[in-house]
Amino acid sequence: MPPNDTLTMPRTPDLLGDYEPGAFFFTSPARTLLARGVHRTISASSAGDLRRCVASALRDAREAGHPDPMVVGAVPFRDDRPARLLVPATVRRTGPANGRVSGPAPGPAGPERTGGTSTPFTPFTGFTGFTGFGPVPAPDDYLRGVEKALTRLTAGELTKIVLARALDVTLGAPVDVRRVLRNLVRRDPQAYGYAVDLPVPGGRPGTGTRTLLGASPELLVARSGRRITTNPLAGSASRHPDPVVDSERGRALLTSDKDLREHALVIENIVEALRPYCRDLTVPAGPSLLSTASMWHLSTRITGVLDDPAVTSLELATLLHPTPAVCGTPARAARRAIEEIEPFDRGLYAGLVGWGDITGDGEWVVTIRCAEVADQTLRLFAGAGIVAGSVPESELAETTAKFQTMLRAVGLDRDR
Repeated sequence: MPPNDTLTMPRTPDLLGDYEPGAFFFTSPARTLLARGVHRTISASSAGDLRRCVASALRDAREAGHPDPMVVGAVPFRDDRPARLLVPATVRRTGPANGRVSGPAPGPAGPERTGGTSTPFTPFTGFTGFTGFGPVPAPDDYLRGVEKALTRLTAGELTKIVLARALDVTLGAPVDVRRVLRNLVRRDPQAYGYAVDLPVPGGRPGTGTRTLLGASPELLVARSGRRITTNPLAGSASRHPDPVVDSERGRALLTSDKDLREHALVIENIVEALRPYCRDLTVPAGPSLLSTASMWHLSTRITGVLDDPAVTSLELATLLHPTPAVCGTPARAARRAIEEIEPFDRGLYAGLVGWGDITGDGEWVVTIRCAEVADQTLRLFAGAGIVAGSVPESELAETTAKFQTMLRAVGLDRDR
């Protein structure tokens, strides 16, 4: 090469910057996907039917000459609700989203502090006020719901139940979905950021103005060849701006009897479900701490090797869903209790969101730290695990802390 020539390296695409509402976006510590258009939508009546429909759609896409057959989208908490899955027309892939970093999660942030190693985070501009908050149920009703759950626990009907609540937020102008997604991804660089286009009643897929946005800390399952990983979370504590107090909260969580019992229930359930599918399953002896900008979590990273390479990431995800981390144990009794106590439909909240390709590889995360956005309104969701020894006021405070992920992304961190 002549000495005066300049070698120009190709620029890594900024898929986060290229995202527009109507597309599907997903980012993990390993990769980022941006999918546009609709090659085929997936319709199914059950989890088993869903897997068959997805496999058929991917085969048909390959036979039709699709260059990168993949299914993307979200599956709801309840299996009698429709999934939002499709084979997109085009998919772009790259490494972690622009602004993501490796290393510890950023410290808890207030309006004047980002902390940690995150990129500059400025969510408090570009949003036009708000006209109100509407908790569903009201805090006092949520406390009564927890008390009902504790009665069932005492009676032996349940070992654990997760009770959620929603928070409706109305802004003074349409929500800037792109800005909220960027804030979510840049604030929690270790989380799994996502945006899923949702249909509007009477509208066509891809033309809706409803979007599911979130930054989940919890990996349900990832598959790469025969290797699988799952990283369940259960047991939480809110972060604190004071680093000394914040560290104390993390250490206290690691020794909390109530939270360790809650975590153990989740791990036992997942290991029991995965063991028949794996020739090797590695389970740490105890949990470690995982942190986001708002919360400490007890975390156990489980890895395994599949016996059968034909088992897909989506098959494993639907096998594990819903874990006790978002439902409870026994699962059937917990589901019934949730339907009786919670005064709203969870929809896609506490379901799964992600992608799977035609080889069976993919990543699916638990749909938490999220909101459904439509025009000027957002519906946020948060839940808390109830076990023997739970204190209703503490569980209410936990859901309030979990709302902060989305509230801060729109510049409205409040105690609600």
